[in-house]
Amino acid sequence: MPELGRDRSAKVSSVSVLVAVCLAVLVLPLSFSGGAIATPAIARDLGGGALELNWITNAFMLSFGSSLMAAGTLADGFGRKRLFTIGIVLFAVLSLAIGWAPNIIWLDVLRAIQGIAAAATLSGGSATLAQLYEGKARTRAFSLLGTSFGVGLAIGPVLAGLLLDRFGWRSVFLSGAIIGVLVLMFGIPRMKESRDPDAKGLDWLGTLTFTATLMTFTWGVLQAPKSGWSSPLVLLLLAGSVAFLAGFVAVEWRADRPMLDLSLFRYPRFVGVQLLPIATCYCYVVLLVLLPIRFIGIDEHSEIDAGLTMIALSAPMLVMPSLAASLTRWLSPGVISALGLLIAGLGLFLLSQVGIGQASQDAILPMIVIGLGTGLPWGLMDGLSVSLVPKERAGMATGIFSTTRVAGEGIALAMVSTFLASLTQARLSRLALENDIEQRPIPMAAQHLATGDMGHALALLPQVSRSLLADAYTHAFQMLMYLLIAITLVSAVVVFVVLGKNEKVTADPGSGEQPSGSDVAPPHTDIQPEN
Repeated sequence: MPELGRDRSAKVSSVSVLVAVCLAVLVLPLSFSGGAIATPAIARDLGGGALELNWITNAFMLSFGSSLMAAGTLADGFGRKRLFTIGIVLFAVLSLAIGWAPNIIWLDVLRAIQGIAAAATLSGGSATLAQLYEGKARTRAFSLLGTSFGVGLAIGPVLAGLLLDRFGWRSVFLSGAIIGVLVLMFGIPRMKESRDPDAKGLDWLGTLTFTATLMTFTWGVLQAPKSGWSSPLVLLLLAGSVAFLAGFVAVEWRADRPMLDLSLFRYPRFVGVQLLPIATCYCYVVLLVLLPIRFIGIDEHSEIDAGLTMIALSAPMLVMPSLAASLTRWLSPGVISALGLLIAGLGLFLLSQVGIGQASQDAILPMIVIGLGTGLPWGLMDGLSVSLVPKERAGMATGIFSTTRVAGEGIALAMVSTFLASLTQARLSRLALENDIEQRPIPMAAQHLATGDMGHALALLPQVSRSLLADAYTHAFQMLMYLLIAITLVSAVVVFVVLGKNEKVTADPGSGEQPSGSDVAPPHTDIQPEN
């Protein structure tokens, strides 16, 4: 009986830890998508140019993505519970500080630091789960973790809309502090510390070169609409990102135990799994930012109406990941994921046909289709990623996949925002030539229009009617949707080819079996948990 009691207590503890980590992971993307819908309100209150407003989201995503691999390595050596605790405490404190930011510059800086806290939280939490669960239970836990990430992205706009309507934009960030306190109260006491006894110190050179790569690339892409792609500053930033990337690869290739194990990229299935979060960035995640900005700034819906409309995009994420897991009884994860991307591509096409000024209900069906399609790979990719890696390098492994996801989201958002601004500028330039309008203010007006700031665009181009500006945005948005469709369809084909076979990806950790197939990394052993 005492043994039965201990087993029951251990099960309760493991479930409590899983719930706590999922709750913490839920608040991270909630901060991302919620911040996006708050941007127009922040602009009205704190001001700031288009570039500064873009950094509200991009500063968080950039520091989040660039810190994940370092945080994964740190979790293995410093302690998974310890890093998770520090991360969630810092995230909650910064959420409070952002809620009282006096100006846009302070807000951007605090968001960048908050991204580092988010990386520590996600890496420490996911590495803890990798040690706590084994075999199929481990895959289910990580699938639930991925679902939580998707739900956080999904409910962010809805919650932000409700909070904005009742309490103002600052309450959007304060909600993160409340969830952080709940995690500390109910999850941390039941966690046990663990670390990798063979872990080495933090790879500072690798961390710096990787962070510099993402920072210079993102800055260059965001600066392009303002300065032009051929400007010396943009060219210098993009060239610098290439140089830093080469330096990062060189550092990691020569390291005895690298932060990023580049040899894993020799395995096609590993590469295929990394493509899944990239594909979902372009068919789903970027819409969590673009659509609220369009609904509020261009279509002139209220924040709460925009948030409620976004339910059509987010609601499928509550059911589709579970359906995807069930479908694996009959179809391989690769086939299911490819099918989901094809469905998402159809939804993007339907969305491209919805013009500015149409009723918000016209966008609901396309958004539902996109959510249904994206939910299929979303429910599988976390479980796939963890099945490809050795258990004792769980921090590094989850760091790689999470970095691909989060850094991919940041890069995708920067590129899509820039592309939308460039397309809007091209359309405005054509309209200006046809109507004999001065060209000089057009680049800045296009940037404001792409961020949903119709008021500043009209002020810069007083001789241009609102309908003409809306026409320029509509054309640019439609062209952008066509680009996203192409990326999604190409990704579907590659995923089907690489992951379509229904193979056992790896052996059950701890079973002593060797993985089947020649495209997986060899397992390792010897994890030493400590109480």
